[in-house]
Amino acid sequence: MATYYVNKNAQSTGEHEVHTSGCSYLPDASNRKNLGDFTNCKDAVNAAGKIYNNVDGCYYCCNSCHKK
Repeated sequence: MATYYVNKNAQSTGEHEVHTSGCSYLPDASNRKNLGDFTNCKDAVNAAGKIYNNVDGCYYCCNSCHKK
């Protein structure tokens, strides 16, 4: 299991990225929302999709869920 976060600030391309707690690109604490613990990034991205309409997995820490 890993703890996942979603960036409160959208990327320049419009999506809110999902990151794991150990990601080098994890946003500052003030710019992220804790999604909880999940066994995979797909479940974390689905949880983030309940908060934001446009979400994507981080290329670096959630590559299998990265689509843009």
